[in-house]
Order: sequence, then structure tokens, then C-alpha cells
Amino acid sequence: MSSEHQSDSEDADESQDRPGSTGKKEDPVGRPTQSEVEGDAPQRVCASPPGSSSEDQPQGSAGSSPPRLEDEERRSSPSAAPQAGSGGSSGSEGYKGNSLFSWLQSRTIRRGLFVDPARDNFRTMTSLYCSMNPAVESVNLSSQTHGAVFNLEYSPDGSVLTVACEQTEVLLFDPISSRHIKTLTEAHEDCVNNIRFLDNRLFATCSDDTTIALWDLRKLNSKVCSLHGHASWVKNIEYDTNTRLLVTSGFDGNVITWDTNRFTEDGCPHKKFFHTRYLMRMRLTPDCSKMLISTSSGYLLILHDLDLTQSLEVGSYRMLRARRTPLSSGQNPAPSVTPASRTVIKLPFSSGLSPRNSLEVLTPEIPGEKDRGNCITSLQLHPKGWATLIRCSSNMDDQEWTCVYEFQEGAPTRPLVSPRCSLRLTHYIEEANVGRGYIKELCFSPDGRLICSPYGYGVRLLAFDERCSELADSLPVQTSCLREIRSIYSHSDVVLTTKFSPTHCQLASGCLSGRVALYQPKF
Repeated sequence: MSSEHQSDSEDADESQDRPGSTGKKEDPVGRPTQSEVEGDAPQRVCASPPGSSSEDQPQGSAGSSPPRLEDEERRSSPSAAPQAGSGGSSGSEGYKGNSLFSWLQSRTIRRGLFVDPARDNFRTMTSLYCSMNPAVESVNLSSQTHGAVFNLEYSPDGSVLTVACEQTEVLLFDPISSRHIKTLTEAHEDCVNNIRFLDNRLFATCSDDTTIALWDLRKLNSKVCSLHGHASWVKNIEYDTNTRLLVTSGFDGNVITWDTNRFTEDGCPHKKFFHTRYLMRMRLTPDCSKMLISTSSGYLLILHDLDLTQSLEVGSYRMLRARRTPLSSGQNPAPSVTPASRTVIKLPFSSGLSPRNSLEVLTPEIPGEKDRGNCITSLQLHPKGWATLIRCSSNMDDQEWTCVYEFQEGAPTRPLVSPRCSLRLTHYIEEANVGRGYIKELCFSPDGRLICSPYGYGVRLLAFDERCSELADSLPVQTSCLREIRSIYSHSDVVLTTKFSPTHCQLASGCLSGRVALYQPKF
């Protein structure tokens, strides 16, 4: 069947199934305009509402355009209702009103088959991502000069791609033309680990030299300032847009906040916010209401109701040194979706302070790893804050997994603790155990429907189901495997990091030998 005939058929189905649409002549109040009858009005292809069928709804003409939402609202309003004695029954009118309300509600709550029209473009984006191929003019870096690529970061407007390199340098490129913009030689004195944009012009870098550097795209000849405060390798940078506090974490176990409102050439005020042993990665949720910290001992820490203005002296809890216990006695690698093992701690506060920054300690469930420890090496957050994405390896370093955990509201474990979010495993997939000892950074697409994961000498695009649905629309009854949408192999060495462009249908990956590959749709 051709695409035109298929579209006409789908429009006919929509005309038949949509509440309030009939095959009879329209009432003058809700009559479509002449341009709509002739097909000039944009048509939207939708599935039938849940529970509806062609038998219990009036049939419409196959060639008619779907009625506009405004027309349906007018027909469902009191002014459009039949008057008493006009032949219309109040029972049928109530049924139509309820049916229309259900249809509108299903679009509003962002669940089910009917979604907000602004989200209908996912079909187009899915087809574009499925056609991803290496761009003709990918960025080639010499491993003798720059070393491995440890991190990739786009500017918020997608105009600049920054590359964190093993050999002390940061490179900047135009991702559209693949044109080299600038090389920040000796940006640090050791490996550059992470890059974070604060806005479209200001960005920060961190390094194994224990420092953080601020840079301005308008003046790249020198740093804005260098920040000193960590005692070991600095691995992560986050930014709280509410308080304009820069947040960094390192292998010294410290999470430090930096007041960028008052930075000078000599640095800016800072304080230690949190400390824990075995710290690997630290992330803030998109709304900056939670902080997640992963550890090399397999624990995940969540700070709820985050308040970065307070300093917390947590110390090394005994439970973080205790042996992990299996979450269930079953041997099924795909168990039912159940919350991870959890302990909620009420941190002590001095009088006068609000009860915030409560700590939740989790041992995330890992398929096939119930009886063995694991190291959570990579940690990412869903762009809408619905879930967290982790990549972990076994203590024996012979298996790697990518897992998705949905944030789930839980009941209080004791009277003094308020209900908190816990995580439950919803999706997972086993990864290629290649490049042992190196951290592989994965990422979500800007809309949160796809995951890009380093996979050996290439990358894999993963989705929650075969239709690339949103996580909220594809939550399984039982833990299920992520669906592989596409695999692309374009490197000659192990891929270490991936990143989606926030504004363009583009993807970037960097490998151990120092090459960056750009991927774009190809038809």
C-alpha cells in the first residue's frame, strides 16, 4: 500500500473513532469551514481511543477531514446541545460529553494512545535516529597528540561540541560543519575528565590535576579562573540553575559547591557539601531537587529535597562497608519489577534548619549479579527526571550491564521519615565486556526516548520498546530487556563516551585512540 493510501485509510479510521465525530451533516454551530472540507486543514493521524470500536460509534465518510478540537468543544458545550423536544435525549448527550471528556483527558495526562499533538513528532524522530550513519566529515584526532577521548559535551544551543582529552587538552568544534574552532592546549596539567556548560558561553572543565577551570567562549585565550579545593582527581561537574552553584565531585569522596555568583580571577567561594567513601559519579536531577551519587562498592545514594546551601558531614556509614545482600532468593534473571533494597536515613540537623537533604541508600538490583558485588561506573538522569540510567561492571570485571531505574514513590519505613522516592529496575541489557578498566559514558536523547551506549568499537541505540515510546508509556509488568534499534560500528578502538546534540538530530562518540565520530541521518 502506498503512503498516500495508508494516510487516507488512517484518517478515515480517526474520523470514525474520534468522539463527537459523526457521518451526519454538521450542526451550523460546529460546521467545518470550506477549506477544511476540501482538505486544506492539517490532518493528524491517530489511533482509536481505548475501548472504542467501529461497531459502537457512527461511521463517518472516509474522505472527510478530522473535526477540529474547537468544533468538538463547541458541540459538547451547552450552547451546542439539542433543546428539549428537539429529538435529542439527555442520556445520549451525557454519553457524548463523557466520551469527549475521556478523549481530551487522555491527551492531557500524556499517557496512552492519545497524546499531546506536540509529542506526535516522535515517529519522525524515530525514523531519523534509525537512519543514523557516520557523517562523511567526522572529526579525526591524532592519538599521539591528544590521547583518548574521555568526555563529549554540546553547548545548550548545539553550536559548539567540546572534547575532553586524555593529554591535558580541550578541543572545540562546530558540530554542523565539523570545522575545528579551537584547541585549548594545556587546559590542565593532567587528564581532562569532564566538561559542563553553565550557559551558552561559559563552561567548566575538571581534571586529574585536582582543579576545575572556567572558560568563556568569547575569550578562549585564557581561563576565566581556576578553582582549587579537591584533594584527588575531579571526575564530575554539575550546575544548579536555581542557586547558580557549581557542584563538583572527585575520588577524594568530596562533593564541593562553588559560588559562581562571586567568582574572580583568583577563584570563587566554596565549601564541602557532602563526603562519602568510594564515590564514583555524582548527578543532579533536571529540577535540581535530588542528588544521586554512585559508588565503586555498588551503592547508590540519593539526597532528597536538596538544599546545597547546607553542609553535610555524613562520614563513612557502616552499611556502606557491609557485604551486599541479594534482593531476592529467586534465580530468574528477569524478576518482577520491584523496588531496590533501600535504607532511609534522617540526617541530624541543628535547631532552626529545615528537614531537608535526607539520605536514601540503595543497592540497585543488577540482573545476574544478585550474589556478587558490582561497581556503578556511569550515572545519567532522564531529561524529564523520570528515571536514572547506570552502567555497572561486576567486581570480577567480567560482565557489564546497562540498567534503567524508574523513580518510584515509596512508603515511609519508620514514623519519623516522610515518603521518599526509591528506584525500581524496569529495563536492562548486557553490554560487550570490551576495554576493561575504562569507564564508558552513555546518554539519553534530548526527548528521553533513546539511549546511546558505547558497545565495543561502536555504539548502540536502545529504546524501551520497538516503537521508541516514552518511558511513562512503556513501563513493563516485569523487568524487560532494552530494545536495540540500531548498532553502528565506526571506530578502530573501544568507544568510551557518547553524546546526543540537544538541538540537532546528531550524535557524537569518542574512542580510546582519540577519534571522534559524528552520526547524522542518511537516506
